[in-house]
Amino acid sequence: MVKLNMVKALNLALLQEMERDPDVLVLGEDVGVDGGVFRVTEDLHRTFGGKRVIDSPLAEAAIVGTAVGMALYGLKPVCEIQFSGFAFQCFHQIENHAARYRQRTQGRFHCQMVVRMPYGGGVRALEHHSESEEQFYAQVPGLKLVVPSGPRNARALLVSAIRDPDPVIFFEAKALYHAHKEEVPEETEALPIGQARVAQEGRDLTLIAYGAMVRVALEAAEVLRAEDGAEAEVIDLLTLSPLDRETLVGSVAKTGRAVVVHEAPRSFGPGAEIAASLMEGAFLALEAPIRRVAAVDVPWVGFAREKASVPDVPRVVAAARETLAF
Repeated sequence: MVKLNMVKALNLALLQEMERDPDVLVLGEDVGVDGGVFRVTEDLHRTFGGKRVIDSPLAEAAIVGTAVGMALYGLKPVCEIQFSGFAFQCFHQIENHAARYRQRTQGRFHCQMVVRMPYGGGVRALEHHSESEEQFYAQVPGLKLVVPSGPRNARALLVSAIRDPDPVIFFEAKALYHAHKEEVPEETEALPIGQARVAQEGRDLTLIAYGAMVRVALEAAEVLRAEDGAEAEVIDLLTLSPLDRETLVGSVAKTGRAVVVHEAPRSFGPGAEIAASLMEGAFLALEAPIRRVAAVDVPWVGFAREKASVPDVPRVVAAARETLAF
């Protein structure tokens, strides 16, 4: 195995899938000659040429709209939207068309495509470059929403997303691109979409997170163990839609307490759906109210505002202690 960061792991997934299947192609702004703004598509243009690695105009609606047409024709496009904050320019193509074609045509056509989007804070970027807007996609029927938490599962989940017959929105936390390296096997591996993982076993409390917040939850769990003697179980969702309710309910049925951590705004964010699912599936096991640690409900985050908005270890630890003391 080689040790890769998330950028290199995603690049490996694209390279191997394009080698495996000539119908897989990449398109987006600067994905070709420049290798992408975060270098996820580096060297793909040199390897596969301009017909399979396509530099698009600065036009998100055109990128996704073109990809929808390609998918209906039988190709398997992987789009890159440089920052999730700009994806509203193509949201109508995603929601009105990509998400609906299989049902609209009664199964005659599948819209097999992936839309990759860097999201979230942690890099002190400008407005429209630090948003976490996963809630908009998680609630659209017909879409799958994947959010990896590290290099190895990012590679494996991108492989699964490319092979999936339906459209997949693939959120990549910018804060994780170069955060750490993991051993990634050279041979291709895939993870099932819709299956969470238990990142750490515990008995006293369940911390639920995804993307960059998984590392925050794990660090918070270490603080709780060292300072409070509490053993927190950490669930890494990996997929928001479909949501792995079975794993969530099983964990909270064991621990009796739950804290949900995410970068999306608190109001109407994924934590609300997760909490509702736990109330439906594990109500009699709950020993305390479900807590949410989320971004502050402000119009935008970035620069100095980011630190005050994005959840961090002290906020998660404080919420966990209140839950444990209830």
